[in-house]
Amino acid sequence: MKSLMSTRDVAAFLGLNEKMVYSLIAEKGLPATKITGKWLFPRHLIEQWVEANTINYPEPRQVLPPYDGLLIIAGSNDPLLERSIGLFNSRYGDHTAVFGNVGSMGGLRALRRRHCHMASSHLMHDNERDYNFEFASHEFKKMPVLVNFCRREQGLLLPKGNPRGIEAIDDLGRSGITVVNRARSTGTRMLFDRELTRASIDAEKLNGYDREVAKHLDVGIEVLTGRADVGPGIRPVAALLDLDFLPLHWERFDLLITKDRFFDQGVQLFISMLHEPDFKALAAEFVGYDIEAGGKMVFPSEQSAKEAS
Repeated sequence: MKSLMSTRDVAAFLGLNEKMVYSLIAEKGLPATKITGKWLFPRHLIEQWVEANTINYPEPRQVLPPYDGLLIIAGSNDPLLERSIGLFNSRYGDHTAVFGNVGSMGGLRALRRRHCHMASSHLMHDNERDYNFEFASHEFKKMPVLVNFCRREQGLLLPKGNPRGIEAIDDLGRSGITVVNRARSTGTRMLFDRELTRASIDAEKLNGYDREVAKHLDVGIEVLTGRADVGPGIRPVAALLDLDFLPLHWERFDLLITKDRFFDQGVQLFISMLHEPDFKALAAEFVGYDIEAGGKMVFPSEQSAKEAS
């Protein structure tokens, strides 16, 4: 299988004529890179683009049962979120929160299919300023509620002392660099792929690019043990494992809840907990989080919600 597709390949893959492919590049953000005057398309990014632009999903056959003490969260993995779930379980003995680590896109789809009460996501828009709205609008006929969990710093995890001298994404194109990766459904992987494309690096030629691990901490362990020279991850993991860190973006990490489940008792207890001193103390144990907006509504805004009520 080719890792890069030509305009003709993409046209055949999408069932379109070649002129329409050029229109999709200009008008719909079809992932593409121009090398020596010729358009080339990373196949994995074309597949992600098709998934992200899919609409009219069938309605789920079943819905979550009425809330009875089991709070299900699915989506993007995060150390502070994991610790917060533990805090929730210790505080509320009549409730149990569980987490499904399926990545940001997996979380949105689990929420749409009514497999969970909340989805955790940090999917960056093309404008690199906002998060999650565009992706949620493709998945849902009615926009879910978005509540901020935190902001956190994304970048590259590197061994202590940065022995390979990696100072920018471009350096990953040098020979002899081994990377470790996250799954395609994760926001971290999507950001990593975007940065590689921007640097005109053929991702699938990178040594280790196909080696995927489940969590940010797993990326850190691969780098710490020397099995990889670099991997995409967040600053809190670099601090926990005493690794070097090359920052790329501060990002917004949100919780998404469908409006019909927003007032479930477990959902409300979890969101309320984000305003309390115990959660703030928990976040203070890490480096690389900003929880100033934690627990606040992103959509609809708190003001508009008050006006609507």
